Amino acid sequence: MNTRFENRQQAGRLLGRRLGHYRDRQNVTVLALPRGGVPVGVEVANALGAPLDLLIVRKLGLPGHEEFAIGAVASGGLRVLDTDVITRLGLDRDAIEAVTHREFAELRRREQAYGATRSNQDVVGRIVILVDDGMATGSSMEAAVMAVRKQAPARIVVAVPVASVEAAMRFRRTADEVVALLTPGEFSSVGQWYDCFDQLTDDDVRAAMAQFRRQFRRPEETAPGGRAD
Repeated sequence: MNTRFENRQQAGRLLGRRLGHYRDRQNVTVLALPRGGVPVGVEVANALGAPLDLLIVRKLGLPGHEEFAIGAVASGGLRVLDTDVITRLGLDRDAIEAVTHREFAELRRREQAYGATRSNQDVVGRIVILVDDGMATGSSMEAAVMAVRKQAPARIVVAVPVASVEAAMRFRRTADEVVALLTPGEFSSVGQWYDCFDQLTDDDVRAAMAQFRRQFRRPEETAPGGRAD
């Protein structure tokens, strides 16, 4: 295994291979976290022959240092706060509420922009594979896990190309399975493990999802005697 990835697409292909035990199973759904998780999720879903959809999560950044997560919000009105960090830093409640309000507004905007209209029934009784391009603190993914857990899936798999050791360990308690190709001991950011880590736009997300939907075929549609049109 290389110690870096060329880009998100290559990372997704490698992650799809690692998840090969879920290939062509009828009860698997891949949910990608936009924006960065979408090109990774496309490759994973293609490798597994599984449907792909979006689960929108927004990190709550520390005021003045937005890259540092103090929590996250997810579709369905869910908020997760890192209470240890908030207490240690003595953060003002009004400041936290202001950040939360802003990120919920952006979350709703993205739901509309991406046409993310999944109903709760989509994952009931299914194996859900949650995909992102990496995890530093894991706050965003924790919000995703909690949002999906409320919808009664059969199993939740957290799958990323790279994660900090702390984030990977965090989900061994809250998810049913954690797959991380790299868990480096020295970890400052997700982007340091990619040669190309371009910032993605809403248009990039829409284009990737549109292309996937045009090309996606369920296993039964390509099996002998199945539909191939």
